[in-house]
Amino acid sequence: MSMTLTAWPKEQRPRERLIQHGPTALSDAELLAIILQVGIPGKNVMDLSHGLLQRFGTLDELFDAAHKNSDLGDGLGPAKCSQLRAALELSRRVIHEQLKKRSVMNSSRAVGDYLKLMFKGKEYECFVALFLNIRGHLIGTEELFRGTLNHTAVYPREVVKAALRHNAASVIVAHNHPSGDPEPSTPDLELTKALDEALDIIGVDLLDHFVVAETRLYSFADHGQL
Repeated sequence: MSMTLTAWPKEQRPRERLIQHGPTALSDAELLAIILQVGIPGKNVMDLSHGLLQRFGTLDELFDAAHKNSDLGDGLGPAKCSQLRAALELSRRVIHEQLKKRSVMNSSRAVGDYLKLMFKGKEYECFVALFLNIRGHLIGTEELFRGTLNHTAVYPREVVKAALRHNAASVIVAHNHPSGDPEPSTPDLELTKALDEALDIIGVDLLDHFVVAETRLYSFADHGQL
């Protein structure tokens, strides 16, 4: 039988350690324990957290599994899956708010993190657009097209209409590759060129096109393709 967390010395408990030392001082298991709050019969919350990380390998794999499923067993039933999904959504919303307050041109890492959270758990291809104002601040995000496991049809005229609807000065587009390979295909390259030309007609800049594959990103702008 595992020792209850309340029986631990106070200075060793995750919540107290976070208060005293800050979140960066905590391990993945300790931070996870704070989110999960309590353990299950026979396991305190730290034992549960260590067991989940051992089972899934990484935090990303654990959150991905919880995002896709409502019950993974072994202590990760509907209630705890919901806690992890809520934490993930809060992270996405925090980054969204950050992008609304500062120029995306100075927040490329935040854009990448936001997109990875947006596409997390999606087992089909979809295409999204981020609309920016003249200062480069995010003013809207839309999922414009949704497809299958390995294909989605994107129509540049619909992207143009959405940009006009948002009164956007510039646009960042992104789509995911559920296969896990972020390398763009020939159709991806052709689409990027067509989008750039279509948006240019209405005086809107296409700043970047990202391909998101799980934790990896491909940026057309970084590769000199925009």
